[in-house]
Amino acid sequence: MSMYRQLWLAIITSMLLALGGSLLASLLSSRSYLEAQLSQKNTDNATVLALALSQGGVDALTVELAVSALFDSGHYELIRVVDPIGRNIVEKRMESGDSDVPSWFVKYLPLAAAPGYAQISDGWKQFGTITLVSHDRYAYRALWQGALRISGSLVIACVIGGLLGTLILLRLKAPLAAVVEQARAISERRFTTIGEPDVPELKQLAVAMNGTVLRLKTIFEEEAARLEAVRREANFDVLTGLANRAHFMAHFDGAARGEDSAGGVLFIVRIARLAEVNRSLGREATDALLQRFGAVLREFSGKYPEALGARLNGADLALLMPAEVVPETVGEPLLKRLVQEAAAFRESPQEPVVTWLSGGGFAHGMAPATILAQIDAALAACESDGRNALRIVDIRSAGGVPSTARDWSENIQGALDRGWIRLAAFPVMCFDDVPLHDECALRLKFDADGEWLPAGCFMPQAERLQLTARIDLAAVRLGLGELEARPDLAGLAINVSARSLQSPSFHRELLALLAPHPAAPRLWLEVAESGVLVHLEAFGELCRELKSIGCRIGIEHFGHHFSEIGRLYGVGIDYLKVDAIFVRDLHANLGNQTFLRGLATIARNFGITVIAEGVVDKRELEALAATGFDAATGPCVRR
Repeated sequence: MSMYRQLWLAIITSMLLALGGSLLASLLSSRSYLEAQLSQKNTDNATVLALALSQGGVDALTVELAVSALFDSGHYELIRVVDPIGRNIVEKRMESGDSDVPSWFVKYLPLAAAPGYAQISDGWKQFGTITLVSHDRYAYRALWQGALRISGSLVIACVIGGLLGTLILLRLKAPLAAVVEQARAISERRFTTIGEPDVPELKQLAVAMNGTVLRLKTIFEEEAARLEAVRREANFDVLTGLANRAHFMAHFDGAARGEDSAGGVLFIVRIARLAEVNRSLGREATDALLQRFGAVLREFSGKYPEALGARLNGADLALLMPAEVVPETVGEPLLKRLVQEAAAFRESPQEPVVTWLSGGGFAHGMAPATILAQIDAALAACESDGRNALRIVDIRSAGGVPSTARDWSENIQGALDRGWIRLAAFPVMCFDDVPLHDECALRLKFDADGEWLPAGCFMPQAERLQLTARIDLAAVRLGLGELEARPDLAGLAINVSARSLQSPSFHRELLALLAPHPAAPRLWLEVAESGVLVHLEAFGELCRELKSIGCRIGIEHFGHHFSEIGRLYGVGIDYLKVDAIFVRDLHANLGNQTFLRGLATIARNFGITVIAEGVVDKRELEALAATGFDAATGPCVRR
């Protein structure tokens, strides 16, 4: 029974006991008063009758007539006159008749009035003794009516008291419910504060809870800031603020061959004859030149969440951009900006610093070495010109995919209608070889005999065509079916597009699909980090909705925007999948080891499971185990 009901029942019970006691005390007091009054009346009436009969000559006939006259008034139950030796002279007794007072009331609350006695005298001689008992029906009627009035008053008082008690409890219930909800939120890894109630005791509790939450948040933010500094030191160039070569190459490899990648566009910037520029301008001026170039690349990469600028070596800088970028529309303004920045730096009065730029788009599945080789060849062509130059190379592979938005829409919807969709499962294993769940990658094909395309080939187009919600729901249905067919499976993780989170209808359909399904608690749903931060409110709402069903929800490809981790403080996620970029060659990267170890510590303190993506080497796996991660997935991970 809830505390609210217990308090309410306690108030009602206390009121009933108090009012019941008051009613009983009042009735007993009224009964005592009526008994005293009846006894006094009996005595007075017997005395008056005796005095009246003693005034003159008295005989039996006179006594009988007087008694009969008095008895016929109907107010007496018994009038009896006996002579001095105990013989009845006259006796009048009224039998009990019907009464409007309940018999149980008479039974349990009897009136015990004393009879009235008086002596009749004939001169100096005693003639007889009068015994008189007044009828108690009028007293019972008065007592019953009084009980009804008192009971009615007490019932009204009880109702009013109950209403007041309910109002008081409602006033207490709201802040109490807020405190309970805050405690529940903390247990779900959602750290929120509440307003301070007016009730002193609850106010103290709320202040203590809020203080705990704020202290946790402060610790969380301080540790996150420290780890963000470690992450930047390990993965970014100190001078330019761009990614270092190792971090960039891991990112580039994911863009070229990642499961959910659609390809991209790569630019490489080369400062001509940097060693000679350094000797001519000096180290400080050369550093300033590199910093300006780094600022330009950060400016261009900031226009796209997936873009990344990097310093590959002393003279070469790189810019990786998403597949939807048209190389020509970015390359020309980029070269123009770089030339403007380089104009302030001259090897000699006649020779300004020369900048070469080459780039091109690449498709999913291409080897990074092939892409770099073609762009490097274009740079060589720029060098032969001897001046500022731009070369765009076409290194995309069409692969027989649709070319127009209409074709994409027809093919994707046709595949969904025909059921040409499937999930490719990859194990996610704990470090003690216990399976955590299977990570499911989505596949589509556009004709019956066609090849199965990875998500990176069609999801970018599906997002532009607003078809992600339908694809995600289809994937969830497949996952639930797989879980139902395989009760031995620990769980399935399915990716949900961030764009689907924006659709209220998607939320309704997803909940309607999951709520009644017995396999829903074994379903893991995850959203990419970049999408979560863009649609954080919708993601938080989805987390709260799925908690009630038992599903677990997490963030994949985590780590690129670690500086914004404070925004996730009140969301309540269950797990994190750290991007493969931070895992690549982890055994040789002490900076990333420190970063991931701190991340795992924070997550463990808040009850969040941490999983590594894209593990390709056993040495990486061993390094991950040492950092405190819970599980891993990737080509190196097997059942």
